Amino acid sequence: MSPKSQGAGIAYGLLAYVIWGCFPIYFRQLADISPMDILSNRTAWAFVFVTLLLTLRRRWDKIRAMFRMPSHLIRLSVAALLLGSNWLGFLWALDQHQLVAASLGYFLTPLVNVLLGLLVLKEKLNRQEWLAIALAGVAIGNELVALGTLPWISLFLAATFGTYGLLRKQVPIDAISGLWLETLAMLPICLIYAVWQAEHGHFVFTVAANTTTVLLIGSGIMTALPLMAFAAATQRLDLAMVGMLMYINPTMQFVTAIVLFDEPLQPARLVSFALIWLGLLIFSASAWQKYRKYA
Repeated sequence: MSPKSQGAGIAYGLLAYVIWGCFPIYFRQLADISPMDILSNRTAWAFVFVTLLLTLRRRWDKIRAMFRMPSHLIRLSVAALLLGSNWLGFLWALDQHQLVAASLGYFLTPLVNVLLGLLVLKEKLNRQEWLAIALAGVAIGNELVALGTLPWISLFLAATFGTYGLLRKQVPIDAISGLWLETLAMLPICLIYAVWQAEHGHFVFTVAANTTTVLLIGSGIMTALPLMAFAAATQRLDLAMVGMLMYINPTMQFVTAIVLFDEPLQPARLVSFALIWLGLLIFSASAWQKYRKYA
């Protein structure tokens, strides 16, 4: 791999993770809109945006090929429901001023991926990976004992995104075509919700000439852009480097929650984060060793 290609890959990766890291600031501007309304608009406008991209790039052949593979379509549909649930969980956490807990969930996600690899793909873990998972378990136990409750939104976000990643990995399709099929799978649920709300006098989709409408339409573009950049990064970088960049997103969310949104950070939760960060450091070191060994 040439240094120029690797440099471009790092730039694409940084772009993707920085955009994801800015999501709390973007969606906080829609604080007056319910999470389900935002999700419906985000899904619909992402579908429209990606449809235009596929048409301009003339890449509908991959979509047609996927419709001839029912098993892949089913797996992708389940992945779409998990992704939509994750989006809704994140928007709910943001609405409830629980962004710190949300960032904890995304820090947990890589360790959930390792655990799913063990349970589902029957992968073998080395001592460092077992230690990383054990530290995550201790962190969750600390939340239960010190705070008196499980960090359910953190666990929900980590479980849904981790399982989504597992299913998405098993479907051989590029990010843009995959996103089109995922939003297509989510669209009926969002449209049914919009019709139900319209019957009660509330309109989920509006075309009023105001900032809120622009932000809602932009949420679809904001959904597609980082996925495109992430796909470009994975084509140019090895998985070890992609994994190291992964922590930019939850780190930005964590800093945003504390510095910009003034969310409280209990000392007990700080202990949980310290345990998770230590686990991620050990996990990253293990991933880097594996990469060097196989390289």
